[in-house]
Amino acid sequence: MQVDLVCAIHQPNLFPRLSTLAKLLAADVWIVLDDVQFNSRDYQHRARLAAPGQPAPSQWLSLPVYRPRGRNTAINEVVLLEPTKSSRRLTGLLQQHYGRSRFWPEVRAVAYELAKIVGNGGRLAEITEESTRALLQLLNWRGMVIRSSELAVRGERSARLADLALAVGADRYLCGPGGAKYLSTQPFNEYGIEVGYPAPPSRTAWQANRGVSTLHWVAEIGFAELRQGLLGAEQPVGWRSMTATR
Repeated sequence: MQVDLVCAIHQPNLFPRLSTLAKLLAADVWIVLDDVQFNSRDYQHRARLAAPGQPAPSQWLSLPVYRPRGRNTAINEVVLLEPTKSSRRLTGLLQQHYGRSRFWPEVRAVAYELAKIVGNGGRLAEITEESTRALLQLLNWRGMVIRSSELAVRGERSARLADLALAVGADRYLCGPGGAKYLSTQPFNEYGIEVGYPAPPSRTAWQANRGVSTLHWVAEIGFAELRQGLLGAEQPVGWRSMTATR
């Protein structure tokens, strides 16, 4: 089967992990899942930081938020609190962890640009989506971003994911290792959409430190080497080798 359009669906995360970014890089379309329930225990408002060469995550970088509807608040309804203080904390923690690293200038450029957005306040989803867009852009991704809240889809769980993929005209849906535990492929099969499972980032160090933000690896090796390691020198952005199921 010829595949013309590949999509990935993922909630907006603050400076996402490498495995998340690799999945998005492999897609032509990222559907930002912004209208599901906010989970304070996930990566939707926070990122794990670890100093270069450190074997394990050491500290959370978290943005304080307000949920206007309590536990039922959707991600795109969550509001950032203390924007000025949050902006200073973001740049301060990133400099504390990565300020002495070889590629700190590359991290700093991303950090300070997002800090300006954080300082203006507003919706959390827009801020975290922008943090991911910035990383994708610097890795030369040329795909399209669409928010699930902009699509007229009302299904639940796997059926909703299949409906979202269908809504953007996808031939293949990329499922990460976390979602693979719960995904039912039946609704995708009914639409003739393949389900692909992208290979995780291959380097041993990357696999051993899966919880840290991609910024950790930018600080260690820079965007150029990171791009080559994820995609290969000649491999086009928007596609990776994967296994598929029907």
